[in-house]
Amino acid sequence: MPGNSWGQIFQLTTFGESHGPAIGVVIDGVMPLVPLCEADIQVELNRRRPGQSAITTPRAETDTVEILSGVFEGKTTGTPIALLIRNRDAKTEDYQKLKDIFRPGHADYTYLSKYGIRDWRGSGRASGRETAARVAAGAIAKKILAQQNIRITAYTLAVAGIYAKKIDLNAIESNPVRCPDSEQAQAMIAKIEEARKNNDSVGGIVEAVIDGCPPGLGEPVFDKLSARLAAAMMSIGTVKGVEIGSGFECAKMRGSECNDVFVEEQGKIKTKTNHAGGILGGISTGGQIKLRVAVKPPSSIGVEQETVTKEKKMTALTVSGRHDPCVCPRVVPVVEAMLAVTLVDCLMLHRAVNGPSK
Repeated sequence: MPGNSWGQIFQLTTFGESHGPAIGVVIDGVMPLVPLCEADIQVELNRRRPGQSAITTPRAETDTVEILSGVFEGKTTGTPIALLIRNRDAKTEDYQKLKDIFRPGHADYTYLSKYGIRDWRGSGRASGRETAARVAAGAIAKKILAQQNIRITAYTLAVAGIYAKKIDLNAIESNPVRCPDSEQAQAMIAKIEEARKNNDSVGGIVEAVIDGCPPGLGEPVFDKLSARLAAAMMSIGTVKGVEIGSGFECAKMRGSECNDVFVEEQGKIKTKTNHAGGILGGISTGGQIKLRVAVKPPSSIGVEQETVTKEKKMTALTVSGRHDPCVCPRVVPVVEAMLAVTLVDCLMLHRAVNGPSK
């Protein structure tokens, strides 16, 4: 399957380029009679859109979504849903001088190597702008999950080595960095602003928790839930690593420390700890699923760097234009969206094999 589609039953295909007329997504496999309107999708797109705060790119896109198909009289019809988001503030001239130069940290060289042609306008398909289409699809997946009382919450855990010291989910949307610790958020913002003033950028860590996921999701051996979630996260261009549960900390533990002991509580089987992150043997336990992703510093920076041209000549460049000094705040809804579409697909696969839950 070409790499522009995701999912087996709940399947989405994104299309469009950063500086093309529009971007969008087609979602197939959505069950009929799900209440859906453009406002349901817009609320999620507004969390990802550019220009939403002083620490994001000033590109002025409203990311207004249009539903082209698959919805009638406010409900899904069971047919493919097509969503369109028009590009209204692209400045292609910012990239004209870079069209024959391989920018460090970007996909310029690899796209040209693969296809023999590349869209140099704002990185084309390799641009983070493509993720708006994923967020639009994720909004639909979230509605489906909400019907099953499954909730996904992501937040910025760290920026430039500064970590949240407490997790207050009510604080996430109250600060522009989407940190669950309001005090540490201010320190993160200061680091982002410092990087911007120095024409540089910073990375961070986004953490996500999934509550209400039933036990039994995941298809062993090669299609484990952990594998599906990790692949979903690594499909986000800026993500360079994934941890589930205690992740790499498990390498420091003994088995007696790492094993999550089973207990019975009010007639249900649970675990005392959750180092496994809610997944054992690649199958959900019914406990909270927790994961973290490493977000790299944005590659478009104003610091002079050495590189080569298409003609293999050494040159120096500085990247101008409108770019995020840190993408963590805008990656948060993308992480939620990719987790949502993956969970819905896994839920549908589970029901296809086992039938509806008793």
